[in-house]
Amino acid sequence: MTSISRRTALGAGLALSTAAWLPAHAQAWPSRPIKLVVPFPPGGGTDLAGRIVAERLAVKLNQPVVIENKPGGSTAIGVMAVSAAEADGYTLLFSGSTSYTVNPAIRRTLSYDPFKQLTPVSLVVRAPLVLVTAADGPIKTVKDLAARARAKPGSVTYTTFGAGTAPHLAGEMLAQATGTKLMPVPYKGSAEANIGVIRGDVDTGIDTLASVNPHLQSGKLRVLAVISEKRSSLLPNIPAYGELGLSAAMLDAWYALAAPAGLPNQVRDRLAMAVAEVMSETEVRRKLQAQFMDAALLGPQGLREVMDSEITRYRALVARGGLALD
Repeated sequence: MTSISRRTALGAGLALSTAAWLPAHAQAWPSRPIKLVVPFPPGGGTDLAGRIVAERLAVKLNQPVVIENKPGGSTAIGVMAVSAAEADGYTLLFSGSTSYTVNPAIRRTLSYDPFKQLTPVSLVVRAPLVLVTAADGPIKTVKDLAARARAKPGSVTYTTFGAGTAPHLAGEMLAQATGTKLMPVPYKGSAEANIGVIRGDVDTGIDTLASVNPHLQSGKLRVLAVISEKRSSLLPNIPAYGELGLSAAMLDAWYALAAPAGLPNQVRDRLAMAVAEVMSETEVRRKLQAQFMDAALLGPQGLREVMDSEITRYRALVARGGLALD
């Protein structure tokens, strides 16, 4: 037997030996439908991205991947449902930075710890955030917004998805960067928040371009700025935070997949590989781009590094601005 064939035989033997010690559910996974929990109502950016990914993930895994919307508690209800589930790969979380880094940074007490109670799987989508107002409203520019807020502190309002969510932190960061005081107004999700801005119940909103786009197309909302360093090719005529001197208010919007803590590495790796295949598909990328989102792929370690980096930055911002919530 040659050295190559000996190594091949040895590798096969080790693989068989390892497989013999794996839990049965890890070897067979997936053998039944998978539940993908989205901690937001239907229709928002998170839900849209989750459904695009779930549709193709079901094909790759040869099992249904069923979306379950569980909004509430600034995404805590959905995250807690996942973290409390059995770590067998059949209950997964699809959410954004609100769940993974913003909530833990801004809340002194939180009903879950994503660093201890979740298994990072993949960061899969990035979505530009925008600052919007009613198209027929009095605020025409970010300069107008800041001037109004300085003239009457606390009078200018903005939408959030509850205390501790990404729009809440983004609004507080904008207030810090402009030296103003803005007043957050909570909504259950994007659909209700956008209607609130259109009706004039709230002055401004911070949301993904995907969520507000239908109202931009209908002429009911106006974009004041893109929350990025440089102008977006999708909105070339709209100024970016970077050129407005608001880089300190930058907040990166992304969506990621996670599972309960304790997920077997073999299941995590199989899932991460299937997700990678899905995100490389031309049709998936096209669908995401149609929703003003970009496919992105970071595996378990990459997602964890993003979480570590953001939590450090956000906690520093929260401490500096006294933004911590009970």
